[in-house]
Amino acid sequence: MLDSKIPSGKLDDKWVDYKGHCKLVNPANKRKMEVIIVGTGLAGASAAAAMGELGYKVKAFCFQDSPRRAHSIAAQGGINAAKNYQNDGDSVFRLFYDTIKGGDYRAREANVHRLAEVSSNIIDQCVAQGVPFAREYGGLLSNRSFGGTQVQRTFYAAGQTGQQLLIGAYQALERQVALGNVTMHARHEMLDIVKIDGKAKGIIARNLITGELEKHFGHAVLICSGGYGNVYYLSTNAMGSNVTAAWKAHKQGAYFANPCFTQIHPTCIPVSGDHQSKLTLMSESLRNDGRIWVPKNIGETRKANEIPEADRDYFLERRYPAFGNLVPRDVASRAAKERCDAGFGVGTSKQAVYLDYAAAILRYGKIEVSKQGLSNVSADQIIALGKEVVKEKYGNLFEMYAKITGENPYEVPMRIYPAVHYTMGGLWVDYELQTTVPGLYALGEANFSDHGANRLGASALMQGLADGYFVAPYTVGNNLADEIYNAAIPTTHPAFEEAAKKVADRIASLKNINGKQSAESFHKRLGKIIWDKCGMARNKEGLTQAIKEVQALKKEFWSDLRIPGEINEYNPELDKANRVADFIELGELMCVDALAREESCGGHFREEYQTPEGEALRDDENFMFVSAWENKGEHEWQLHKEELKYDVIKPSQRNYK
Repeated sequence: MLDSKIPSGKLDDKWVDYKGHCKLVNPANKRKMEVIIVGTGLAGASAAAAMGELGYKVKAFCFQDSPRRAHSIAAQGGINAAKNYQNDGDSVFRLFYDTIKGGDYRAREANVHRLAEVSSNIIDQCVAQGVPFAREYGGLLSNRSFGGTQVQRTFYAAGQTGQQLLIGAYQALERQVALGNVTMHARHEMLDIVKIDGKAKGIIARNLITGELEKHFGHAVLICSGGYGNVYYLSTNAMGSNVTAAWKAHKQGAYFANPCFTQIHPTCIPVSGDHQSKLTLMSESLRNDGRIWVPKNIGETRKANEIPEADRDYFLERRYPAFGNLVPRDVASRAAKERCDAGFGVGTSKQAVYLDYAAAILRYGKIEVSKQGLSNVSADQIIALGKEVVKEKYGNLFEMYAKITGENPYEVPMRIYPAVHYTMGGLWVDYELQTTVPGLYALGEANFSDHGANRLGASALMQGLADGYFVAPYTVGNNLADEIYNAAIPTTHPAFEEAAKKVADRIASLKNINGKQSAESFHKRLGKIIWDKCGMARNKEGLTQAIKEVQALKKEFWSDLRIPGEINEYNPELDKANRVADFIELGELMCVDALAREESCGGHFREEYQTPEGEALRDDENFMFVSAWENKGEHEWQLHKEELKYDVIKPSQRNYK
């Protein structure tokens, strides 16, 4: 069994005791220590800002032209924190419990409790940075509900919370750049980890403008490169999001944990045709006020607004009365899929359900009438007032939907369908966020640690900032205290030369295939295999087929890939090919992991293992562990298990009814 280095003692005291007893690096020594951070989204930017503020020499890398382009900017709905401003029963324990339960009891207790503990600090930090969270009339920060909870703990900035939080972290990062504590390397992509005496001591990065390979030393390397949802080709992730940094770490000995735990978000704009290269998320915050339904009759031809209440099936409210439209994402996604598969889907594709705001508009309109002391108000006036309230809360999301679909969501229900969104799996890390390679850390979505088999909405931003601002500075420092006697290693060291040659040889091999097919075409085919057989539902037969198909695709990729242009120049096709090669290998491991986990839990739904009501059926006796895979060569992985022990929470069948 893997050692997660969880501190001893009561759960409530573990993080406090850790901080009180971890080793420190004095300010003079910090200035001698070099830290590499790969990725500058919320996890990376906050880590770089925090480590730079402490005095470490930080080198930050991103493949975009600016940290502001990180995919964290696309997060819409909000960020969780246990502030209990609403006085509705929230607490650190409640946030901890909801997160463990939402993840279907497949997360590590100690890490999740720490996340809940520091959540309040995150909000204070961001307010101090000037993040414009929504506020109530009296000036207090506003909260709204998200799936999997019965309290309002989600802080938000309209429908652009990720953007505002990233700008806050970016400003903190740029301050450290201006002070000389952080060196920013934009348009650089990490293509390998450099290990010396078994420890991570640097990276090989490709300058995406010139094609030049660069060698960079670091006493520690932090992978903050996000998730791998684009393995499915169609996802809500940015087009450039990839698994390469994490996968290179995996190939160098870092175990990859729970790769089959991927999240399908229930609230996305449906696929419209083969021309699409990505999907668009409609924030889960819309489920806060919107009602999800389908017609009660198969083959319904009437327009949505013409279908009376008696002929509508509000299926989430019917199946899960306690949580209604705010069940967790995995539950909502499967319920929508079940209705569409049964023939009740709407739209031209019949692969969609309605998200309706008519009731919310009417409710808010009536509240406004009371607030303003109006009388003799017509129904149209009430609706107009309600629309203004909804516009204030969700306006930019409604505008986005209207631009993409050409429909006015204030007048007609939105059409939504589940789509790939987030990955709970990632590099295995211990309590200190260190991988199985000493000196190599993974933060945010790049690691597996906090969400189990399903992430609750608004917890991704919370984890990224928690890891970067409040966890890594302690845990990385604890280990760097032992490195203060080790001087920086020159990049002329044989290990750097060997790693650079390995990367150059691989790039040359890709370029010299001289086949006929583009990297994009292989990516699209890979995505279809994984979506069809390792998507919202999986089974033994499909996963077995998928493994064979992915292996065959890999063989074809390495024999018939075509990359135009040259190596030593700006060549996005070469960059894409590098990433697709890694996605193909990851896709195989995802199916291997899904096949080995003979249970259903969270986002991993094996059709053979479900309750009579069609809910996920866990097997705690045999699968109460984290699957951590060690790469052993071509098509070969060894499974290592981290036993999950619950000292405070008693695992039970999830019930949102």
